[in-house]
Amino acid sequence: MNGNIPQNTTLATVKNFQMSDEPLDPNTLYADGFEAALIGHGWQHTKLLAIYDYGKCVEILMDRDGMRNEDAIEWMEYNVVGSWVGDYTPVFLMMENNNV
Repeated sequence: MNGNIPQNTTLATVKNFQMSDEPLDPNTLYADGFEAALIGHGWQHTKLLAIYDYGKCVEILMDRDGMRNEDAIEWMEYNVVGSWVGDYTPVFLMMENNNV
């Protein structure tokens, strides 16, 4: 990814983003600025959703934006996890070994 990551991360549609040789659904939504936390994709009925590691997203906010852990979690909950942007809203997975 390029070094032009926005200061405030938002959800956006990214066309032609691929992690394999198979084309992904062009409607799949991705979280800008959290590319390093993308762990894969999953199906919800007929929709392909992006899946992110929640703990890694919090780490990104702490490292990139200089937030304290508590502030990063609050920001993540309100601005990212709490945002519904349609049927292709990404999933933020709480990994069992994460201690956020």
